[in-house]
Amino acid sequence: MAGKTMKDMTVGSPMKLILGFLVPMLFGLLFQQFYNMVDTIIVGKYLGVNALAAVGSTGSINFMIIGFCTGVCSGFAIPVAQKFGEKNESAMRRYVANSGWLALIFSVVMTLIVCVMCRTILQWMKTPDDIMEDAFAYIFVIFLGIPATYLYNTLAGIIRSMGDSTTPLIFLLISSVMNIVLDLFTILVLGMGVAGAAWATVISQAVSGVLCLIYMIKKFTILRMQGDEWKPEKYSMHVLCGMGIPMGLQYSITAIGSVILQTAVNSLGSAAVAAVTAGGKISTFLCCPYDAMGATLATYAGQNIGARKLGRVGKGVRDCLILGAGYAVVALVIIYFFSDVITLLFVDAGETAIIANARTFLLINVAFYFPLSLIYVYRFTIQGLGYSRLAIFAGVSEMIARSLMGFCLVPVFGYLAVCFANPVAWLAADAFLLPAYIHVLKDLKIRLLRRSRMEETQAASAAGQPRA
Repeated sequence: MAGKTMKDMTVGSPMKLILGFLVPMLFGLLFQQFYNMVDTIIVGKYLGVNALAAVGSTGSINFMIIGFCTGVCSGFAIPVAQKFGEKNESAMRRYVANSGWLALIFSVVMTLIVCVMCRTILQWMKTPDDIMEDAFAYIFVIFLGIPATYLYNTLAGIIRSMGDSTTPLIFLLISSVMNIVLDLFTILVLGMGVAGAAWATVISQAVSGVLCLIYMIKKFTILRMQGDEWKPEKYSMHVLCGMGIPMGLQYSITAIGSVILQTAVNSLGSAAVAAVTAGGKISTFLCCPYDAMGATLATYAGQNIGARKLGRVGKGVRDCLILGAGYAVVALVIIYFFSDVITLLFVDAGETAIIANARTFLLINVAFYFPLSLIYVYRFTIQGLGYSRLAIFAGVSEMIARSLMGFCLVPVFGYLAVCFANPVAWLAADAFLLPAYIHVLKDLKIRLLRRSRMEETQAASAAGQPRA
């Protein structure tokens, strides 16, 4: 093995390993969300409430498309983590190479399709006329940056799959500073409006991806291809798609419900859209610890199942549930006392109705953060164990719940129903994930037992002795 940055998560204290991996990952996510928030803050402060609403109105479709990209890349990293835990370096390199080929294909096809369909999608979502042009200008550029999204997330996922969560953090630090500078330059100096904020995000992520590539080439000698390992391979692509596509669909299916809900929010007017935009951005930032926890568990579970250490997976899940519950309390205290102050980052103090509505949205959502933590813990563990197709049904549960809230309850109860839509969706996903996790553990115990017996039989046959 080469490189001290790689970390074997199959030995040692689960809590210590999880925290050691999670903390750098958390800082990386915080900085990623930070520069996403900077876009929104600068847009709201310098371009006005309508521009803020325009960016916010694209949030759900952004999540549906970009979420699919990041989900696919996370799925590509799971076979890499499993082979790393198994110490099968040649197979690991083949998966890395074929991840690159698939990321290239996916990025080109998706960019062409969604850019052509961009304005039509916004019209389907009933985007208000007064924010339509700004919404289109913003999201079209974000979609043009899909190749940059695949570049960074594929490479960062591979780096993390080998236990290194620190390096992606460093590159995100660099790109976050660049994003802020570019935001101010494109909006205040070049006068590019919301499109400037989008270009700042795309360019910054592209830089992060290039830095990841340079780092991997120079530092990870274990990934240097030998023979024909770099060539496209049908079997490897099949395995990677079997992991990546379900994880991507998990995000996209979840986002379909968000798109329907966003359509309902749009019908309430641009003021309601602005309140949900501000509240949603703050909530997304607060959810970073859960995102980090999920990504950590995917790598942790992947490495340990590769090493056939299923018992360690359960211990890791238990430790993360403890961390998730503790953070839920901390987040609720923060929002209860400081939600208005934080919302002022996005809107002027005179927008009292928007500030009040954002507070209502945040208090209701954050009160249900522990059920949300269960989604991240169980879904990512199931995916890391190799059952991505099963985990997709959690996204279906969320989609159905949000769709029902958007179609049936928002027209009756208005903004209050919007505030409860996410908690209802989280509870629906939990109702599926908990029994699914129990089923996965039972299935894996049976599989591992059969494999052990088969290997014992083969070993006895090779020694010329009957198995005891």
